[in-house]
Amino acid sequence: MSKRDYYEILGVSKDASKEEIKKSYRKLARKYHPDVNKEDDAADNFKEAKEAYEVLSDEQKRAQYDQFGHTGPQSQGFGGGAEDFGGFGDIFDMFFGGGGRRRDPNAPRQGADLQYTMTLKFEEAIFGKDTDIEIPKEETCETCDGSGAKPGTKPKTCTHCNGSGQLNMEQNTPFGRVVNKRVCHYCQGSGKIIPDKCNTCGGAGKVKKRKKIHIDIPAGIDEGQQIRVSGQGEPGVNGGPAGDLYVVVQIRPHEFYKREGDHIFCEMPITITQAGLGDEVEIPTVHGRVKLKIPAGTQTGKTFRLKGKGAPNVRGYAQGDQHVKIRVVTPTNLSDRQKELLREFHDISGKQPADEQEDTFFQRVKRAFKGE
Repeated sequence: MSKRDYYEILGVSKDASKEEIKKSYRKLARKYHPDVNKEDDAADNFKEAKEAYEVLSDEQKRAQYDQFGHTGPQSQGFGGGAEDFGGFGDIFDMFFGGGGRRRDPNAPRQGADLQYTMTLKFEEAIFGKDTDIEIPKEETCETCDGSGAKPGTKPKTCTHCNGSGQLNMEQNTPFGRVVNKRVCHYCQGSGKIIPDKCNTCGGAGKVKKRKKIHIDIPAGIDEGQQIRVSGQGEPGVNGGPAGDLYVVVQIRPHEFYKREGDHIFCEMPITITQAGLGDEVEIPTVHGRVKLKIPAGTQTGKTFRLKGKGAPNVRGYAQGDQHVKIRVVTPTNLSDRQKELLREFHDISGKQPADEQEDTFFQRVKRAFKGE
């Protein structure tokens, strides 16, 4: 019976890249490996895919196969070791590194990062502040200096895994010898046994404490941005560096101001007479009060820009602006004299509101009613 084409087995084209070949084989290996697939033809399909991958993933073998087919340049053919399945974990070692070997459990490792959420007032985010926070975190045990062993003693190498942190479980199957790798349950994967544990930390090498940390909040920080405080995360393992602390900022909403990026927005009410005759009004800003000239005839919705009165850019770029939206307030609870003056004004102005523009809003409304 003739062999199937290796490209056909893996389901890839003849010009497929190494990554495409690897991806296809990984999918087939997961599907047909005897550790997970008990169907009758699974072992044959797995051996066939493995043989195809061993050839096509090697540049020299692939070139020979493309030129001579299954016979190769000589007549012995390819794929002599396809019957050795190995453990299913070995498939992942092949693709994700390690070559079947676990990393040294005693190697230094960086500690975990921590996150703290801080809520600021609107003005605090604009101008920044220095403050202290207190967080619960793990610290290296001072009694045992992080070893977990009672002072005067030392951890010992686990005799069950010989310090590797994993155990090889061998199993004979109809398809061959299968080796499965498991975390050593005697040392929990650390590779060490502590006969005499530290009384302070109970062998963990770390203790929970509340630590005060100084935080410098930069001016202009915005909602959702975070501050990285180097080295204030969890302590490292086996002498590795500590992780980092990330302070995530939330900002309380303000009753008058709204913020979008570096710009601040507000709405300023004025009277009908101020809008009609014009005026100079005081506008509150986070930087203090400023005077704004309201031109005669200002309409509701008109927006004025106060340059440089917004938030500073947290990265040191240009300062934001404050945008003031005008809202003309219609008076209520008028006195008799006020009503009299308004009626007089109405009689002088006519029924249609006066507007100097040739094509006014009300004229456009009239045309809409007439269907023009």
